[in-house]
Amino acid sequence: MSTPVLYGPIGRAVRKIAPFLEADALGVYVAALSMWSAAIGGTVKVSSRGNARPVLIWSALVAGTGRGKGTALRAALHVLDPSLGRFLATHTTSGITSGASMVNHLWEQQEATTETERGRDVRALVMEEEWTEVLKRVKRDPSFTTKLRAAWDGTTLRNTTKEEAQEVRDPAMVLHCHVTPSDWSKYVGESEAAGGSYNRILPFLLGAVPMLDDDRVSLPKVDGSELSDAYGWATARPRVITLSEDARPLWRIVRRYARILGETLPDAQAVFIERTAEQTLRVAACLAASECSEIITDEILTAAFTLVRRSVQDAVRITKGADAPKAKRQPLSLADKVRARIELHGGRATSSQILPYVGASAAEVKELPEIVVTVERAGKAGRPKTVFALRGDIPVHTEQPQTAPEAMPAAPEREQNHATVVQMDAYRSAPAQASAPAPEPKRPEPLERNPFRALL
Repeated sequence: MSTPVLYGPIGRAVRKIAPFLEADALGVYVAALSMWSAAIGGTVKVSSRGNARPVLIWSALVAGTGRGKGTALRAALHVLDPSLGRFLATHTTSGITSGASMVNHLWEQQEATTETERGRDVRALVMEEEWTEVLKRVKRDPSFTTKLRAAWDGTTLRNTTKEEAQEVRDPAMVLHCHVTPSDWSKYVGESEAAGGSYNRILPFLLGAVPMLDDDRVSLPKVDGSELSDAYGWATARPRVITLSEDARPLWRIVRRYARILGETLPDAQAVFIERTAEQTLRVAACLAASECSEIITDEILTAAFTLVRRSVQDAVRITKGADAPKAKRQPLSLADKVRARIELHGGRATSSQILPYVGASAAEVKELPEIVVTVERAGKAGRPKTVFALRGDIPVHTEQPQTAPEAMPAAPEREQNHATVVQMDAYRSAPAQASAPAPEPKRPEPLERNPFRALL
């Protein structure tokens, strides 16, 4: 059960398009399940121990920027949109940043559909691709998390801030959001989760994004006839999905798994998995409805548990990352900064190319033992400029006449002259039988010595 099972018509459609995606197939499956639960949430419920509850699946794709969250969402739309009529076009919204706006949106939709042929419709799919911006704003509204819990539970929502009191019974709102791991740790706090606000959301860490050879290939068409029939079946009348007898042994295991695991984890992590059993039941009911069935079999419950268990593991991983201290970047020394600037400019750099970027004076740079400083003048009337180079690397030519090798000063005398660097190859005579070889082209610096890396 370590690998989530992509089950039913939705799973088959995701597996069909997966080879053509630069995204984790799990993200597509999760987003599609949330959309499916929103579409059938107005008429389908799941019952256990005689208590009927919504089948709403709230999910979060957790990954860094450019890791395929948006690609997964668009692929999920490709899978489901043809099968759900105009549901996604007419019931999708975003930017709900307060409890009052949440209730107001559902109430307005309720009022607009009361006189229609199908009657009152309070389904809503809230898709937040930039969930961090929402989390920053909702902290100003203490009623938001309270109404968020009520919406997931399917209990009555009330808004008394308006002149006319607004009331929405049996809301069917689903939240699907995208967030980075660091922002989850920062804004989805332990206190909010302990109150039950954000542990109603199933988080999934997405894997690495595969790179395709040809990104011009479009997604293949998906046969949506099965899902179209299932959607018509699920919305034709109210339906209650229940567990079959063969699924009850596994259901007891799922409930014990959630309780035992919660008791062994720290409170900061256990709070996010308190609703493992309830989430498993909801996912199983949605999978059963996708096959036009009011019975959750052992096979369906197993597939649902593999998905929710993966979310439990990811929730623990995210919270562990939040608790672990972040490694601090070791600051670069002045010598490293100067060396990087010199290499950036080809081995020789002027004062204006170095000093403003290293935060040091010319005197401090001149004191570095591995730096050679020379003063150059462009012509007789030219303004002198200070040039910095690396000792023993870049030759500095002086106006001294060339001499034979035997006439060179002794080593101790050369070492005393710190303003001159002599390149020995310039004084070696070539063999008489061969002409002087052409200078070898300068090789590019290896990646380990990339000067840009030292400047980060």
